[in-house]
Amino acid sequence: MPIETKTTCPYCGVGCGVIARVDDDGAVSVKGDPDHPANFGRLCSKGSALAETIDLDGRLLHPEIDGRQAGWDEALDLVAQRFSGAIAEHGPDAVAFYVSGQLLTEDYYVANKLMKGFIGSANIDTNSRLCMSSSVAGHRRAFGSDTVPGTYEDLELADLVVLAGSNLAWCHPVLYQRLAAAKAARPGMKVVVIDPRRTMTADIADLHLAIRPDGDVALFNGLLAHLAKSTAIDENYLAMHTQGFAEAFATASSMTFTELMDRTGLGASGLRQFFGLFERTEKVVTCYSQGVNQSSSGTDKVNAILNCHLATGRIGRPGMGPFSLTGQPNAMGGREVGGLANMLAAHMAIECAADRNRVQRFWASPRIAVRPGLKAVDLFDAVADGRIKALWIMATNPVVSMPDAAAVEAAIKACPFVVVSDVLKTTDTARHAHVLLPSLGWGEKDGTVTNSERRISRQRPFLRAPCEARADWWQLSEVARRMGFAGFGYAAPAEIFDEHAELSAFENNGSRDFDIGAYVGLDRESYRTLPPFQWPAPANGIKASASNTTGGGGKEEKARRFFADGGFYHPDGRARFVAVTPAQTDRTSTDYPFTLNTGRIRDQWHTMTRTGKSARLSAHIAEPFAELHPRDAIEIGVGNAALVELKSPHGKTIVRALITDRQTRSNIFVPMHWNDQFASRARIDTLVPPLTDKVSGQPASKNVAVSAQPFAASFYGFAVSVAKPATPQADYWALARADGGWRIELAFATEVVDWTAWCRDTFALSPDVEPLGYADRQTGDLRLAFLDGDRLLAALFLAREPVAVARNWAVSQLSAEHGNLRKRFTLVAGRPGAGISDPGATVCSCFSVGVNQIVAAVRGGCHTVEAVGKEINAGTNCGSCRAEIRGIIDGCLTAAAE
Repeated sequence: MPIETKTTCPYCGVGCGVIARVDDDGAVSVKGDPDHPANFGRLCSKGSALAETIDLDGRLLHPEIDGRQAGWDEALDLVAQRFSGAIAEHGPDAVAFYVSGQLLTEDYYVANKLMKGFIGSANIDTNSRLCMSSSVAGHRRAFGSDTVPGTYEDLELADLVVLAGSNLAWCHPVLYQRLAAAKAARPGMKVVVIDPRRTMTADIADLHLAIRPDGDVALFNGLLAHLAKSTAIDENYLAMHTQGFAEAFATASSMTFTELMDRTGLGASGLRQFFGLFERTEKVVTCYSQGVNQSSSGTDKVNAILNCHLATGRIGRPGMGPFSLTGQPNAMGGREVGGLANMLAAHMAIECAADRNRVQRFWASPRIAVRPGLKAVDLFDAVADGRIKALWIMATNPVVSMPDAAAVEAAIKACPFVVVSDVLKTTDTARHAHVLLPSLGWGEKDGTVTNSERRISRQRPFLRAPCEARADWWQLSEVARRMGFAGFGYAAPAEIFDEHAELSAFENNGSRDFDIGAYVGLDRESYRTLPPFQWPAPANGIKASASNTTGGGGKEEKARRFFADGGFYHPDGRARFVAVTPAQTDRTSTDYPFTLNTGRIRDQWHTMTRTGKSARLSAHIAEPFAELHPRDAIEIGVGNAALVELKSPHGKTIVRALITDRQTRSNIFVPMHWNDQFASRARIDTLVPPLTDKVSGQPASKNVAVSAQPFAASFYGFAVSVAKPATPQADYWALARADGGWRIELAFATEVVDWTAWCRDTFALSPDVEPLGYADRQTGDLRLAFLDGDRLLAALFLAREPVAVARNWAVSQLSAEHGNLRKRFTLVAGRPGAGISDPGATVCSCFSVGVNQIVAAVRGGCHTVEAVGKEINAGTNCGSCRAEIRGIIDGCLTAAAE
């Protein structure tokens, strides 16, 4: 009998519910959970493809020491000995953990407990530092706690939604669809998008403000100054629940309107339109994400936004409030357990002696960290200069994701002892480990995660742990035991969750925001069946009416919001306005005249260790790219689909040029996902300097000074192969999974002497397999196809310009039969013959629908996105491609009218 398991998606902070089905033959499929209050059955393209990413290809299945397989006892004994030795000789600050928002809360809790409460150092930081620590710092300055006031429902109840530094359509697609559906149902709802690029999110925007990078503080200061002169200010709320408004207003109003336009790069009309909308609309939600946080002034940006909501009292009530959208599935869970170097568990403060005492008493620990530890960038600096002697990296890939990534790699390589716990064996980081520990992956893990609206959900296992893979909390507990520490005798994650819940309520009595005391004492069965619930959930909490029930371990609950009636967590119960000054927005120079903005794309996740396994997800965008404005491309001499070389003082990369007027002048966007496993020189964070926000320690990844120039390629290539290619001898390559095999983009600075031999080496072809093809010396075109009987093994297409090949059609030939001679020559031509359709470049990853199929539907009379969806399904699942579909429709109809 097929078995269905309710679990939670392991990607972004939306925290969607997933139902995983395992059939009798072991086949796994996934669908959205219609009962989960985060997504109500919706899934994005990445979530829909989860079943395609759980194979054992590349998995780390056994502990390894210096590249050889070892037993768990030997590996764990070595980790405990080396960490204990470093501590004994150099002190507790000589060791560090670098952890991840991919960990479950139970893993995070044990790691934090071991480092801060037993080793006695706070040198535990997380890759969440890279995506949302500025929000944490802004919340703590304003509210006295790291509290997200609102809920997802507020996006649907608002009359104005402001999206600042958030490409919601691609980075949080399910929330985008909830917002788009609400706007369709209530056309009077307004959406403002604040982003230097016109992203796909702007498709539903009533106003797009193409702000200058790092112009956000100036913009929201200008808004505060405007509001203070209007009737939108809530004088009662200010008087009863806040302090510091006068200072914040004085700072904000010191800027003239002309200065505001200069600092933001926005025109007077757009500014006045935005200010007027915010002034007149009571129900306003301002969502902000990496575009705000990933900045050297990120904390100030957050406080500039919070100031506007505090000044109007638009916080904590239905349909209004500031809303931080987290990037990772358990960034919030990490915050709950003190996973950041400057926090304690259960939202307590490491700088507060009373909190330290409370946590130490609860843990019965021999010591407690007395000061904040090293934040991510500083932590790897300490690894580089030798202060850190032993480093444990868990579930993350800092060699790709950290700023100044080449320096981070050098630091890890030089560290005396490095442990990596991961699911994959050959990540860019794992290759430098002295000890590799095999961890459980999604589908095998058992624990909880917390999403952006403070909702705790279960990740449940539906697959057996492969070989010797073990939970991260188990690895940590075993090392703690071997180091001689008591208090880590956990037999199951339910026991850790119970301790976590108990600490949240310990000596709380409403003094701290994070309290899930209602869930203390769950037995294993109650934990196993625990439905999603939102905190706070104190033991003495008031039950909601049945009509508001959304689940919660059998306890009724209602949507919970903070601060509508004050109740802030500063000692006097008042929120703090923070006077913030706009930062310098121009970081370019004569040598580096462009501003690089890094970020995510729709169908990939972090460093591609999971999504890179899915051919469907790679079909939409199969290689790294640089998004350039057309005028900039002309000025530097880069043609469409040519290659561009980007440089900063820290490194250089080569990526494909994507020329589009969605980009603003002098700005370049490059995704952060590609690593050395999938591309030759595309680790974009090698260009990013280790510049951080002075309050939060979050790196600035959105405003990087770079240069751009054409990459001089003599030949461009595209190839498909049944077998995974060896690392090709090429000046540029980008590899991607494809149905039936692999696809690879190529470029060469000089001509290869023997292309047939190059193919044999790259695609591991037998010498007796002869190529079919042709070469044109005059044009430089070359086509080679290698077949074994009727089966295509590999094909290479070369040209002096970017290769004009029907790529998705060429990929499909890996699974086709090539019995007749005509079909073989069609293959060599690189395009389907007459009567054979080419789907074109993939637009809808959920249903693998290409641009040519959409164009055909439009020409057949489908003139709306809905009509196209009804005809060929495109855009009907996650909906994140709907903006692209609309653009194709508009282009077709415009061309038809000319």
